[in-house]
Amino acid sequence: MRIDTGQHMRTEQRMKLAPRMIQSMEILQMAQAALEQRIAEELASNPTLELREPGPDPETIAQQRDQDLRDSGEGERELIVRDDDRDHVDDFERLSNLAEAYGEAWESNTYETGGSWAHRPRADSGERDAKLDAMANTAARAAGLADQLLEQWRMVETDPRIRAAGDFLIGQLDDDGYLRTPLQELLDIAPAGITEDDLTHALELLQQSIEPVGIGARDLRECLLLQIDAKMRSPQTANGGGDAPADLTLERRLVADHLHDIEANHLPKIAKALDVPIERVNQTKANLRQFHPHPGRLLVEDSPQRIYPDAIVEYDDELDHYTAHLTHERLPGLQLSRRYLKMLREAVIDKKTKEFVSANLRSARWLLDAIQQRHGTLQRVIDVVIEAQREFFDAGPQHLRPLPMTTVADQLGIHVATVSRAVSEKYIQTPRGIFPLRMFFSGGTETDAGDAMSWTAVQAKLKQIIDQEDTAKPYSDDQLVDKLKELGIDIARRTVAKYRKQLNIAPARQRRQY
Repeated sequence: MRIDTGQHMRTEQRMKLAPRMIQSMEILQMAQAALEQRIAEELASNPTLELREPGPDPETIAQQRDQDLRDSGEGERELIVRDDDRDHVDDFERLSNLAEAYGEAWESNTYETGGSWAHRPRADSGERDAKLDAMANTAARAAGLADQLLEQWRMVETDPRIRAAGDFLIGQLDDDGYLRTPLQELLDIAPAGITEDDLTHALELLQQSIEPVGIGARDLRECLLLQIDAKMRSPQTANGGGDAPADLTLERRLVADHLHDIEANHLPKIAKALDVPIERVNQTKANLRQFHPHPGRLLVEDSPQRIYPDAIVEYDDELDHYTAHLTHERLPGLQLSRRYLKMLREAVIDKKTKEFVSANLRSARWLLDAIQQRHGTLQRVIDVVIEAQREFFDAGPQHLRPLPMTTVADQLGIHVATVSRAVSEKYIQTPRGIFPLRMFFSGGTETDAGDAMSWTAVQAKLKQIIDQEDTAKPYSDDQLVDKLKELGIDIARRTVAKYRKQLNIAPARQRRQY
């Protein structure tokens, strides 16, 4: 192998981006909950960032902030990306376009925030550390499904081999509490010495002794049958005052023999097969709703996503227009530490300490600037949406108009990627409810009258038609196409079927009520 050295000339294009720009784009795209988490992480790791207590008026705060930034004397490092860095060159190209759109605003430290993010001297009152209190106010994680089931399984009396097999099977259950993998396949990864008979015995014992009933089922049919059988064995208070098991014989036959017919809403077929009136089949089908198809969710239910609106839209009666204000007051007030800012001016600290303080102050300042920039961009985008979608706020979703992101970007003089990041995972509260901000940006079509209508408005019209149909004779997709044409909306049948699925609306056969 021969190694040579030499000098070569080549043309190379380099892109210089400030790390603060990258961070600003990340902050802009974050949902409010994610931003709160990001702030909490920075508070935990960065000693130069503090929670801000109530301070003086905004003008005094701004003057103090400018002085502190001059005191810190921190420049920013440049990030060099070679043109042969193919892994990230596309991302940096988009950020470069955003930099051109924002211009010098990225380098400015004078964003208007109303005093929310500026800092002030913190009084040493001897009270508890607010930062530690904020980080401590985090709910403990609930026990998982496997942990809760194992705790019950330890109370069941059985021999060590079956107990070990049960421990293994609990670890194979999914979030619904189902055992989806056949026992023969599980045998290959089971602990040494465990046989298929051990797994079978352990599974039967689990199904009989673990709450809620239905845990360990291998499919929906078995899950429902386990619950029905348990209900039939359990004494129920009868009308006469005595205890008697529930009579669920017909419910059991429905699940055991006609589950697919129930799903397909083939009630006449079931009534004929069971030789009972269709009204009885309807009642029996309704009785099945008392049983849970996903018993594991009863122990560890998915916490519903809590939505905090990023802005509130209100109507001004006197001026006859809508206004929006951001809800960033939920975010904690932040400030740079006066102590560390002062430390930078002291000549007694060593070089390593000064570098540490400088790096952390720079990170904290960039975070504050990125949050300020986020507020400004989001407010501008929402203001344009309110102006463009006035008919929606006045009359509802059926009057939503097409609004491409490129139109908003051109109007604001920013890059379309900035608009996309600004509306990502953001919600606004309106007099008509809380809606995702992205919903207001969509393409659309024209009605026969020449009016522009967004695809979201078309879906709203479709849902209105289905809500008003005769449930005994629901509209087919072809009939829905005709109904939309009567309203001046001409779309294809496949589009109707797609929108119906997106709205979680079943086909006509399954919507029919007997």
